[in-house]
Formats: sequence, structure tokens, C-alpha cells
Amino acid sequence: MINVLLVDDHAVLRDGMKNILEMEDDINVVGEAVNGNEVMTQLSACNPDVVLMDINIPDKNGIELTAILKKDYPDVKVLVLTMHSHDEYFMAAIREGADGYLLKDLPSEQVVEAIRTVAKGESIIDPSLTKKLLGYYNQKQESKSQTELTEREKEVLICLVSGMSNKEIGEKLFISDKTVKIHVSKIYKKLNVKSRSQAIIHAVQNQLVPLP
Repeated sequence: MINVLLVDDHAVLRDGMKNILEMEDDINVVGEAVNGNEVMTQLSACNPDVVLMDINIPDKNGIELTAILKKDYPDVKVLVLTMHSHDEYFMAAIREGADGYLLKDLPSEQVVEAIRTVAKGESIIDPSLTKKLLGYYNQKQESKSQTELTEREKEVLICLVSGMSNKEIGEKLFISDKTVKIHVSKIYKKLNVKSRSQAIIHAVQNQLVPLP
């Protein structure tokens, strides 16, 4: 059973999401919060597995709370669900350790699946936001990392960030699908991640890919 804490100061939206989640056999809404103070109280009281976090809430906003949660409650997963697609919100949430970032215009069934995804220790990003990650790299100066990726692996990682499929990566880099899979597998191992979205988030947080 996945225990979820809902954080949103709009009662209608919060009640609607609660009704949707409680229809699922494997998800249980264990608490609700409308501001930062209530979030901190509920965390110790209901011990959630996943916090479904809005950004615009009183006291402390969702990004500030994400930073606190990832420091003090590292096992709790934070899935941001917001109307904000602006770069500054998105990248700030990722930098503070959010396990996922979704927009509120997504179908409810995708939000439900995203909760399951982050509960398993994986990460997820709204499809419409993946292209922003590549732009983020282009605004940063090249930095060194302790993670030693080969030049080809860096090329593949850039393609992953841009949202390309294995087939598209192969066509761009003139390599076979099988070779792409091998590179992706090596990237996962070196970054200690289990999924594409998790690799993307890790890369953004650590600035692993140099400027093209």
C-alpha cells in the first residue's frame, strides 16, 4: 500500500484528487495539508511514502518544503503537481531533490501512475518539460564531475535529456538500437539510477553533460 500525503491549499482540487486516489486498491490517502506548517505536522503523524506537493501554498512554498523533506525525511518521495511550467520553478524543484514534476493539466490516470513510479524509487518528469532540461544545460558553463562518462555516453545522455527514443538516438549517432541500449545501461550503472527520468534528473542536479 502506498501512503500519500496531499498538499494543496485549494479544497476543491484536493478533494478531487483524494477521491481519485481512494478508488485505487494500492493507494491510501493518509493525510492532507494546506500550508507548510501542516505539512511538517502531518509528516510525523501519518508517515507517508509519497507527498503530492503543490508549489503555491502558504507559510513555506512547495520548493522550500521539498528541500526540507529531502534533508530530514530522505525516504519520503516528493512528487510536485503544479500549474507552473516556468523554468525557474521546474529547475528549482529538481535541484532541491523532487522525485517528479507534473503539471495539473495531465489526465488523472497519469498522476496515479506517477505516484506508483516515484514510490518504487524511480523518477518522472512531465513530458512537456523535458526539452527545458536541454536548455538548462545550454545556460551553464561546463563543469567537471566525479562520474566518468565516456564521450559517447555523454552524447547519449544529451539525447536522453532531449526526450529521444532509442531508435532516434541510434539514427542521430549512427549506431544500432542494441548499441544504444548498451550505452544507456552503462549510463544507468555509472549514475546509480534505474530509469530514464531518474537519469535526467540526476544529470540536471549534477550538471554532468558539458556544453555541446
